[in-house]
Amino acid sequence: MTFDVTALRAQFPSLDSGLAFFDGPGGTQTPRPVADAIVATMTGPLSNRGAVSSSELNAERAVAEFRSAYADLLGVPAGGIVHGRSATQLTYDFSRHLAATWQPGDEVVVSRLDHDSNVRPWIQAAARAGVTVRWIDFDTATGEIDLESYERALSRRTRLVAVTAASNVLGTVPPVRRIADLAHEAGALLWVDGVHYAAHRLVDVPALGADLFVCSPYKFLGPHCGVLAAAPELLETIRPDKLVPSSDAVPERFEFGTLPYEMLAGATAAVDFLAAVDPGAGGGRRERLARAFASLHEHETVLRERAEAGLRGLGDVVTLYSRASDRTPTLLMDFAGRDVREAQRYLAGRDVLAPAGSFYAYEPFVALKLDAALRVGLAPYNTVEEIDRLLTGLADYLR
Repeated sequence: MTFDVTALRAQFPSLDSGLAFFDGPGGTQTPRPVADAIVATMTGPLSNRGAVSSSELNAERAVAEFRSAYADLLGVPAGGIVHGRSATQLTYDFSRHLAATWQPGDEVVVSRLDHDSNVRPWIQAAARAGVTVRWIDFDTATGEIDLESYERALSRRTRLVAVTAASNVLGTVPPVRRIADLAHEAGALLWVDGVHYAAHRLVDVPALGADLFVCSPYKFLGPHCGVLAAAPELLETIRPDKLVPSSDAVPERFEFGTLPYEMLAGATAAVDFLAAVDPGAGGGRRERLARAFASLHEHETVLRERAEAGLRGLGDVVTLYSRASDRTPTLLMDFAGRDVREAQRYLAGRDVLAPAGSFYAYEPFVALKLDAALRVGLAPYNTVEEIDRLLTGLADYLR
């Protein structure tokens, strides 16, 4: 299919602002159908879940449709879809649930490539349980995971390995399947932070080998919430602290309090929006999503390569840290002798939004010896013209 970016952009009211948004890794813009779904659900009629009134049934439908949509997006049964306020909240919750079974002498493995939300919860849970933390390193020259350090970190005492499916700053896509196979050989669970990955690749949780996988719909055109995906059979073995009257069924046992039905409806609408990128495509939603993500990947790759060529043309003043052989359209850079925050402000004056900072990627920035860098993250609605505006703005700033 030929991706019609003009038609897609017409469905994003915020793009009428004239701003070029390169802050997708921090959260994308929202298409009108997502906002419409939120409003329609909130204005109801809407009550707490039940089976009697239309307002109760609307709440039940919002939950069921959410689980069905994310089952299609992530490749797991609907009974394995858990809603959370954010991926960070879900990771903290499950770090406590899982750590309840750990014993002193056990080990967990975390990665220096990861966003801190997939590092600190596990370190803190390990400290409370008296569990040893071991580390996976990455090569700062290439941005690639160091698999030898991972193999050294594993042992028969490893209970959990936590790793990203794609770095939110470097874009690196690690060999998650290989990491999973080694974890499972050691008898460990694999927790995968898919927040950045799910925005750019169609997720297949079983194919990745992930036991537990988290993502955030607001990174791929949806509202602010988090989603966990796992096999329902695995979730049955995990016992959270919960209120006595609340459901003990999976996945409800992990969702504390009343669900935000309007957010669930918006998150569902985001999946349906992505599945409709090719309006003429037939088949089930999973099939349509596969075609849509293939097309979006092609579009974003063209933009990434254009941006990289333009950055190379600016000379040695630009250091580009995103170098992995397999990576998302996410570019981390700094400029010799220049403050990246000044560059951010300069670009903002030209209606180009490219943020500077460390983006909660504490360990990668320590490894790279950086305090801050400029991040350019592409999204489906970005265009060649916007890439050229970015490059022209940087060229003028660096002149």
